[in-house]
Amino acid sequence: MEEWYHYPLLVAVGFAVGFINTVAGGGSLLSLPTLIFLGLPAPVANGTNRVAIVIQTALATAGFKSKGISTYPFNVYLGISAFFGSILGAYIAIDVEGETFNRILAIIMVAVVLIIIFKPKMRLEEMQERLTGKYLWLSIVVFFFFGIYGGFINAGLGFLMMLFLHFVNRMNLVRVNATKVAVVFIYMLSALAVFAFNDKVNWKLGFILAIGNGTGAWVASRFSVKKGDGFIKTFLIVAVIVMAIKLWFFG
Repeated sequence: MEEWYHYPLLVAVGFAVGFINTVAGGGSLLSLPTLIFLGLPAPVANGTNRVAIVIQTALATAGFKSKGISTYPFNVYLGISAFFGSILGAYIAIDVEGETFNRILAIIMVAVVLIIIFKPKMRLEEMQERLTGKYLWLSIVVFFFFGIYGGFINAGLGFLMMLFLHFVNRMNLVRVNATKVAVVFIYMLSALAVFAFNDKVNWKLGFILAIGNGTGAWVASRFSVKKGDGFIKTFLIVAVIVMAIKLWFFG
C-alpha cells in the first residue's frame, strides 16, 4: 500500500540517482531496492525504473547540449546498436530472475577503479578521438552487448561504458558522459517498451521517480561540464567503490 511519504522519498532518491547516473553510473543500485522496498515485485521495479531513466537521460542529453557538448552522430550509431541488444536483454529479464551477477559486477567495478587510478597518462597527441573506421565498428559491436545487459538490469553499466569510451575511443570524460546518456536514452526506449508490453511497469511511481531523476540529471550534466574531467574522475572513483562494496557485502 502506498503512503504519502513514499512520493517525496521517491523524488529525493530519484534526484540522487539522476545525478549519480549522469556523472558516473550505478544509480539503479539505489533506485531498484527503493522500489522493491515500496512493495513492487522485482520485475515490476525493474520495468518501473526504466521510466525514470528515459526521462533522466533525455534531460541529461539536453543539459550537455545546452553547454555545447554533443557527439552526434557517433552517439546515435552506438545507441541504435544498443537498442537492438536491449530488446533481447529485456526479454531475458522478463523470464529470468537472478542476482548471481552481483559479485562479478563488483569485481568489474573494482577493476575499473584500479584502471582509472593507475592508468598511464596519455600524451596530448594520444588524446585524439577515435570515432570512425575500425574503432567505430568495434564500438558498435561492443555496445550491442552493452545493450543486452542494459535491457536486462542496467545497474552499473554506466561504469563500463565510460571505461570503454575513454580508453578505446579516447574521449575526455565530459564527452564520455554526454555520449553515454544519449546512448542510454536510445536503448532504454526499447527496454521500456518490452517491460510495458508485458505489464511490468507501474507508471505512477515511475513518473514520480522520474521527477527526481530528471532534475538530478539536468543539474549534473551542466555542473560536470563546468567542473571538467577532474571532478568526474573523483566522483567516479568514489561511486565505483561504494557500489562495489554494496554489491559484494549486501547483494
